[in-house]
Amino acid sequence: MRRTFVAAPEFRPFAQMNTTPLIDVLLVLLIMFILTIPAQTDKVAVDLPRQRPGPPVQLEAHRLAIAADGTLRWDGTPISGAALAARLRAIAARPDAVLQLESAAEARYARFDAVLAEIKRAGITRLGFVGNDRFPI
Repeated sequence: MRRTFVAAPEFRPFAQMNTTPLIDVLLVLLIMFILTIPAQTDKVAVDLPRQRPGPPVQLEAHRLAIAADGTLRWDGTPISGAALAARLRAIAARPDAVLQLESAAEARYARFDAVLAEIKRAGITRLGFVGNDRFPI
């Protein structure tokens, strides 16, 4: 006697493949791939100064200070806007001179920005900021 099995209608084989395990494996591989890729960093080209042979050059430093009320002082003495422009042009013409800019903590930013624009117009390339450690970031 030979037996034949007939599948009941509710137990028919699936016509589609179960892709859930495949997707899980692919996601794990994707995460591993992302973690092993080195992080891209932004690169900015910076021209570093080259060391010159011989003794170091002594630079003549001048300090321009902006007081809390907006008045300017050149090496400790008060100075007007017109005289400032003339002195800045004289500093720009000398290769051994450097300007140090100092601003009081209470000074208005608009005044500082105007002085900085005047320094840029004069063509000064050797500029340093004094007292930045007083302003926490």
